[in-house]
Amino acid sequence: MAKGTRSFAVIGLGAFGGTVAAELARFGNRVIGLDLDERRVSQMTATLSSALILDTTDEGALREAGIDRYDVALVAIGDDLESSILTVMNLKLMGLEQIWVKAANKAHHRILAKLGVDRVILPEQEMGRHIAQMLNNPVLQDYVSLGNGYSVVNIVVPERMTGRELSSLGLGTTYELRLLGVMRGTEFRHSTEDTLLEADDKLIVLGKRAELRSFGDSL
Repeated sequence: MAKGTRSFAVIGLGAFGGTVAAELARFGNRVIGLDLDERRVSQMTATLSSALILDTTDEGALREAGIDRYDVALVAIGDDLESSILTVMNLKLMGLEQIWVKAANKAHHRILAKLGVDRVILPEQEMGRHIAQMLNNPVLQDYVSLGNGYSVVNIVVPERMTGRELSSLGLGTTYELRLLGVMRGTEFRHSTEDTLLEADDKLIVLGKRAELRSFGDSL
């Protein structure tokens, strides 16, 4: 395994779990995929380090498959709450370093939080918020939530602002935001206040959501 890579066990190879597993493998990580559905497993055998048909509610079967030797487990079982919870309990008993779980609903989320997993994911809600942010403000191309109210956003400079200095945007003065840099095409630039903007430049900005929203609206 290449230096810097990690090992992942992805349990549940539906649309969400299968996509995550394939992407982790594409990044060069060691990934094992587990599912009770033979068709899903067979579809992933050429993509992952290994893929097994396995009942993950059976702690003995998980140990026999060597899942306790993986760095991170992602439980992406769909609507079968009982299987998801039992699988998480087994992984906790096995002492896995990190456990991330896809929740089917808020009640499932609360149960998983009580079990002490490292991250609970509600994919539809998270993606819905993401899409709403971009639909609400056309200059906002993408964003990453950092927690505690902070996000990093990717904002496209409108054509009408071509030739203006970065200092005219009020970052760090009018708005309590930090400019991390500017993407010009595929090149990342550490820019200064007198940098002149070009059409389609992308500003990489860090700050709290309310300030980011106000700044985006001003553009």
